[in-house]
Order: sequence, then C-alpha cells, then structure tokens
Amino acid sequence: MTGRKKISFPSPRFPEHPRQYSPARLGIFGGTFDPVHLGHLRAAEEALDILGLDEMVFMPVSIPPHKPDRNILAFEERWRMLDLAVSNNPRFRLSDLERRIPGKSYTARSLSQFRQENPGTELFFLVGCDAFLEIDTWYEYRKIFRLANIVVLCRPECSEDEVLEFVTEKVSTSYTIDSGDRRILHPELYPVHRIQNTKMDISSTRIRELAAMGLSVRYLVPDEVSSYIRENMLYEVAKGDA
Repeated sequence: MTGRKKISFPSPRFPEHPRQYSPARLGIFGGTFDPVHLGHLRAAEEALDILGLDEMVFMPVSIPPHKPDRNILAFEERWRMLDLAVSNNPRFRLSDLERRIPGKSYTARSLSQFRQENPGTELFFLVGCDAFLEIDTWYEYRKIFRLANIVVLCRPECSEDEVLEFVTEKVSTSYTIDSGDRRILHPELYPVHRIQNTKMDISSTRIRELAAMGLSVRYLVPDEVSSYIRENMLYEVAKGDA
C-alpha cells in the first residue's frame, strides 16, 4: 500500500560475542516469530513460573527448514520486533545463535551449540503440541532428547497419553510417567514435561493477513511491535500486487 512514509528505526544490534549464561535453568523458545505475538509471550511467562526457570531465551530461526515455500521476513526485522517485545521483562533474553550458524536452522544443532557455549546450564526447550507430534520429521530429532528437557505446550485435547504414546513409539520404549510430578521420564534421556498454558487464539498467520490489508494488529502483539509493523509497513501488499 502507498501513501505513508516509511519511518527509519535504528538497525538491530547483535552481540559482538555469544552471551554467556551462568549455570541456571534456562528456557529456550525457538521459532520464526514472524511476528512475535502475545500468545508467545504469555506461554513463555507461564513456563518460567510453572517450571521454576531462571530466564527464557528467545531464539529466532534464521533459515527455517520446514517453511521453504513461504517468504519469511528478514531475520533483522524479526529480531527487532522480538527486542521490542521482551525489553520490559527482566527474565526474557534474546539469542542470535541461529543467525551465527551458517545454513538452515536445525534445533538439534542449535541446542548442541548453545550447550557448548554455556556449560553447566540446564536447558528446557519449549515446543507446541502440534509441532511436538511432528518432531520425528526434524533433523536428527532424537538428539534433541539428549540435549534438553522437552516442554510441550499443551492444548486441553493434547493428552498425557498421546504424548507418552508418541515418545515411546518415535524415541524410546523406556519412557514412563512419573506418578509424583507427572513428568515423562527416561533412564538416560532428558524428561518430557507437559504444561497447560493459557489458550490464546492468536496466530502469526492471522497477524500477517491483517497487516497485509493495512488493518490494525493492536491487542494481538505488544504495542511497540504494533507500531513497528505499522510504521515500517511490514507485511503490507502493494495495491498493484493484491
């Protein structure tokens, strides 16, 4: 669309060196975040509290291997929106690790690199239930269970039995449910945790659709992100291309 002048924002600043985290319980929240929205932020906040984590690290994908047919907004733009979204929460952090690793962004490779850069840190990798039930299509997916606790963000219909059946079929038959805290445990691999997070029917796809039509995305994303999308005309389709 035309008729509005694009406003320049400062270029995103990436750390000169990988951030070193003190030994701690860290959540890792990966995704394209195209754009980040309130559902992402609320899920991260609840995971911090439910699991007793020290910090949540948002790790945006650089080149997503599972979305080759869709144009993803440039990493720098997605990083800038994440930076705006998390800046007021002292327990939220950003990592540009997947930007620093060449080629496609594979979770197994990224978690391995993160562990190398932060020895002694216990990792909790967040993944939505739908994505988790497709994790067997990911690159070296079994390796992920040796690198981090898996935190499945569950909708009400995503049952404990469904998650258990999946890991015993796709990963290892040695998984069992701990009767005390309901974690799904393995004698050698990291546990799988199911947490019921608040259901917020917000999707990045819908936000992009609204923005493409020049409509408001307020109350779906943080105010700072809404302003950034509007003022930079992100996702908007030129009239001649509609």
